[in-house]
This record gives sequence, structure tokens and C-alpha cells, in this order.
Amino acid sequence: MTSQLKPGSFCWMELATSDQAAAKKFYMDLFGWTAFDAPMGPGEFYSMFRLDGKDVGAGYTLRPDQRQMGVPPHWMLYIACDDADASAKRAGELGGTVLAGPFDVMDVGRMAVVKDPTGPVFCLWQAKGDSGVKAYGVDNSFCWADLMTRDSARASEFYSQLFGWKRDKGEKDDSGYLHIKNGEDFIGGMPPAEHVPPGVTPHWQLYFQVANCDEAVARAKVGGANVIMGPISMEDVGRFAVISDPQGAVFSLFQSARK
Repeated sequence: MTSQLKPGSFCWMELATSDQAAAKKFYMDLFGWTAFDAPMGPGEFYSMFRLDGKDVGAGYTLRPDQRQMGVPPHWMLYIACDDADASAKRAGELGGTVLAGPFDVMDVGRMAVVKDPTGPVFCLWQAKGDSGVKAYGVDNSFCWADLMTRDSARASEFYSQLFGWKRDKGEKDDSGYLHIKNGEDFIGGMPPAEHVPPGVTPHWQLYFQVANCDEAVARAKVGGANVIMGPISMEDVGRFAVISDPQGAVFSLFQSARK
């Protein structure tokens, strides 16, 4: 299991949604999560999702300014860093765009929202009181992320200089899929550019591990999800599906073949 304190690791997953109450029910039914609502302001709550009492992510209602800009429901990925200010500055120097911050999140941490030079958006997270998710890489928790970009060379250069990530083709992989390594940890990947459908904004695609992909897809459909792709098997890897929740946030389900 990757240390969530390690710079360059994926440390938090956050759902922005148009119907927080409905989204909570969907994910609680799908993954067996519980939710704790922490007040954010008048009539606003930050829903902390937990698995067996351990944090796995959170959700909130899209803000009015996000809605005005046409931001759709989505899952956001946070990446750990030692210094949010320095990392945000470096991201800008490397061709990224700092969309928000850096700013303090109470006494919990400091963050910034960044768009990489090829389009995908992510958050930088400098932990203070909270390092991030506590359940990781187990059934019903986050396990992987794919960078869906149309310019993997430019994106690789950006992230390698910002976080020290390396690309790894894999010994037997001729598909063009590139694995992302943070130090010695495999944390995600970059599919070939043609895997990003026309009209789809480049983004980070989050994967959640499940015990049985087909059963999880069936459960998600009962809850109102739409199946975009799959379930599909990958030899010696596992089985996965891409779905969107009832509000439209897209994510993937993954059943490992290595259990």
C-alpha cells in the first residue's frame, strides 16, 4: 500500500455533485460507505465518506460559481506535496495554470487547484492536520487513476518535473498504455490519446476497487448509474467498467485478478 504522506501520491478523492443527498445514498449503497456531514457554512455540508470508520473521500454540492461556469459533477483527485505554495508556483512555471489558491483549509492543510498544460485538473495538498484517505487499495476504496490526455508526452514532462514521476511501459504491454510510478510505487497510468473520446475534456479518471465488478455494475445500475463501458476483462490484470453516477460524475470500477 502506497504511503499517503509521500509527496507525489494520490491522497484524497473529492466528489463535486449537483445533488449531495442523492449522491450520498448512491455511494453508500454501492460501496457500503457511511457519511459524516461536517458543516461548511449556512446550509452547506462537507460529507466525509468512510469505510469501516476510515476516510475514503468526501463530497460536496457544486458552488454557484462552479455552476455558472458550467462545471459538471465530477471526482477530483488530490496529490500530496510538501509545500503547496512552492508546488503551485512550479506548476505555473512548467506551463500549468493555477486555478485557485494556494489557500488554507482551516488547520487541516493547504491546497491549490491546478490545470496541467494538457487540460486535466487536480489539487495540490500540503497536509497539516490531515494527510488524506485512510482506506486505500482495498475493496470499496480508491485504488488507481488514469490520466486521460491527448498529449501524453507533454503531460509526462509536466508531472515528472513537478512530482518526480516516471513512466513505465510494462514488460508485456504493447497497447501504448503507460504506467505512472511515484518512486517505486505504481499509482496510475496514461492510456493512448485515442482512448480519450472526441468531445470529452481531458481529465483524471478515478478507479475504485470492488470484489466483483459485474455485481458492482449491476448494483450501480439499480441505483441509477449509467454504464459507459464494460465490464471488460484485461488478461492477468482484472476486470473493469466505466460508469457515471446518477448526477453525471464519471468513475471506474476495478476487480483485481491478483486476489
